[in-house]
Amino acid sequence: MRFICNGQWLELELAHLVVAGWTGRDEAGIRHHIEELAAIGVKPPSATPLYYRVSGGLLTSAARIEVVGNGSSGEVEPLIIQAGGKRWLGLGSDHTDRTLEAHSVALSKQVCAKPCATELWDWDTVADRLDQIVLESWIFEDGAWLPYQQGTLAGIRPLTDLITGSELDRLSNDGAVAMMCGTFGAKGGVRPAAQFRMTMTDPASGRRIVHEYTTTELSEVA
Repeated sequence: MRFICNGQWLELELAHLVVAGWTGRDEAGIRHHIEELAAIGVKPPSATPLYYRVSGGLLTSAARIEVVGNGSSGEVEPLIIQAGGKRWLGLGSDHTDRTLEAHSVALSKQVCAKPCATELWDWDTVADRLDQIVLESWIFEDGAWLPYQQGTLAGIRPLTDLITGSELDRLSNDGAVAMMCGTFGAKGGVRPAAQFRMTMTDPASGRRIVHEYTTTELSEVA
């Protein structure tokens, strides 16, 4: 994949992609997310957090992804990229098949592409204020963009803890690695939408990363 940081393009081939789930820092927030997913049939996790391994090829900066059926949805997440002793912070969506998620969370993570922005921030430029970083998402519903998620990284377990828990440093011995680091509750409940927009903002510098993508449904043939 091609990413850009400070005007310089990075060519990275991912050896591993990790999706961290149930990463809320606040226990009440975790329970809320568990309950909203339980409402659509998803079983509670065996532990929190959990680290799901999926194919590195699922990460994409494409403006359009294809899914089977109409039961999938996106969720905004911080994205960590690590390679060659360097680390970056980016923006991604853990797009997930919610129908399959009711059967197996691990399988549901594997069957959908994971959209992300091409822009990355050097980790060292934000490491001292990660909790201030703001993530937001919107869905296009009934002809208008509606707020869907909003929060700061203070609502997610410290990213350094997730790096340790996922053994990202060890995995990076095989090459470039990436990890999606969890999300926030959805306003109005988790639901699908054909268009998804997300942003990551650093209030201290005014920098913002934006990415938007469209979902195209493939027929569910039985």
